[in-house]
Amino acid sequence: MLDRRTFLGGATAAAVLGLAGAGVASAAVPPSTGPYPPLAPLPPGAPVRRLFSPAEQRFAPYLAILPGIVNDVSTDPATLGFFGGGWWRTPSEPYNARVQEHVYTLSWFYANRRPWNPYYRDPALRNRLEAAITHYLNLQHDDGSFPEYSITEKSKAATGFGLGYLAKTLANLRQVNALPARRAQLEAALHQGMTWFLDPANPIWAHPIEFANQNTSGLSSSQLALKLNPDVALAKKLHDRIEFLAVNGQSPAGFFYEPTGMDVNYNFEVMLPELAEIYALTRNRTVVGMARRFADWFGYNVVREPDGSGSLTYVATSSRTHVSYYDDVIPDPDRTNLASLFVPEVPDLAAFFTTREDRAETRREWAKTPGPAIGPAKQDTSPRILAHVSYGEAFPSHGEKQASIRQLPYLRSADFAVQRRDTELNQTYVYVRRPQLYLAGFWGTRPSTYVRGAQGLLWHPRAGMVVHSQQDDTQCWASLLPNGSPDARGLLDATYAIGDRAWDGSRKVPGSAPVVVRYGLDTRIRTDLTITRDTVTRAVRGTTPLTEQIPLVLHPGDDVRFADGTPVTHGANASATASGLTIRRGGTTITIGWGTALGAAVTATAVTFLRDGARRLHVLRVPHPGTLTTEIRLR
Repeated sequence: MLDRRTFLGGATAAAVLGLAGAGVASAAVPPSTGPYPPLAPLPPGAPVRRLFSPAEQRFAPYLAILPGIVNDVSTDPATLGFFGGGWWRTPSEPYNARVQEHVYTLSWFYANRRPWNPYYRDPALRNRLEAAITHYLNLQHDDGSFPEYSITEKSKAATGFGLGYLAKTLANLRQVNALPARRAQLEAALHQGMTWFLDPANPIWAHPIEFANQNTSGLSSSQLALKLNPDVALAKKLHDRIEFLAVNGQSPAGFFYEPTGMDVNYNFEVMLPELAEIYALTRNRTVVGMARRFADWFGYNVVREPDGSGSLTYVATSSRTHVSYYDDVIPDPDRTNLASLFVPEVPDLAAFFTTREDRAETRREWAKTPGPAIGPAKQDTSPRILAHVSYGEAFPSHGEKQASIRQLPYLRSADFAVQRRDTELNQTYVYVRRPQLYLAGFWGTRPSTYVRGAQGLLWHPRAGMVVHSQQDDTQCWASLLPNGSPDARGLLDATYAIGDRAWDGSRKVPGSAPVVVRYGLDTRIRTDLTITRDTVTRAVRGTTPLTEQIPLVLHPGDDVRFADGTPVTHGANASATASGLTIRRGGTTITIGWGTALGAAVTATAVTFLRDGARRLHVLRVPHPGTLTTEIRLR
């Protein structure tokens, strides 16, 4: 295997960045020599939408911004090859290797002939691409890792994702037999990077694996790199790390660790597609098993609206990001496309993807839209959108998706109680389905400051989502202390019962006996949560005055009134002295009662759900002396 140290010579990127002799960057690749004329602009009216095949429409917005990206590649000797302009990732600094991932984007347009691509084998594009590759490679540390937030950092994410973009760039350059010296340097860099990433002694493999999507990116990247340049020893390590990931990167509950909890966005939109790339390259059965366990978990946490418009997620337990819904039909660009490759093997995943018929229609509509394709704004770009195109898609048919939807746990059955536990991390997730409701909750150690515990969402089979807890103190389902702090932000230890029997969560428990969760925020607040066939009751006892807070999902057509008759207008605030609140939605009546007349208020928020934005979060708050029982009845 060629060693990059054979390419020492000339002014290096590390030197011009003032890093020479610091031992923090490899400084192994001599700079390119140019010249660096700007890339010519697109002709008027381009990109012409109708010229793009449906599967390649995703390239059109990136073609629209390609001259801007290319011409922002620095030609200043001090930062030669740095992707300036702030197109992708932060910090937008010369030491951040992740900024350089658009080398793949440039290499694709350089290497692929299409009737709509005027930059195929364009010399100006090639020269700036070469400069960008050189800068990228000179950020690599001697051990093979790359930095992200500081030049000395050995970043798992920058290395894991970067290896994939470098491998795909190498493949594009090979395709047109371009830049042979840079190709050799890329091969050496990939070998060094995999040597670092696949080392079992590397701290990135500590148990449990945190930010598992980053580990998976390095494995999918290595899989591709080893197809380009086989290496028996590294291939063996790769297989070992995939098996290790399956045991240590996925919770017994079914989610992927982000960092030690679940995250809707990273689990579904990043981790699952990375696993799918491994599957696409190898048909590996271990990653299929991981996808199957995740599909089961996801089915409890992404809850469909009865009108078919989309699903709301159990976002209060997402540990990193805030994705609170998915529309039923998602047009390109869709970061989940590659993960659809699992659908034929894991049909339970079909419920969460756009159907092939709907995707075809959105692509037809896009092609008919007047005017040229519009490019994404800076920081809203991603080489990942393009890098997955070559693997194809396996979206479900309409019939396959509907069959999968019917198998979602809360639609397949109207009577179960399930616990999903990660005992090592002290996390318990509870899912209860009864004829008139579905409730999800979380108790135990929060995996991040974003997570809000206790009961998190309440859904009705005809009315849809009724209560939807957020990650914000002012929008979660909780009891508030006098300082505004919710019990949902603390450590909530709990006991669980079915009727008068203790329930350890080891099996599904159908039946009419109530589910009871008793939990507390140390000694200050104790709560008994009781779930019956058609009610959710919270009996709260506090040592100080408290405020009950319930985040309600209201529709424009809902008839909402306090018990004294005071109306609540959708999108507006309202208050009354009353003993309850009633929501009428179609043929469903949801009554929230607290037994005694108290001053209560409903506050409209800016939070909306699904593409039409009609569903809006409104927060009900009921202050009380410290002891109160609140019942939600759904009929």
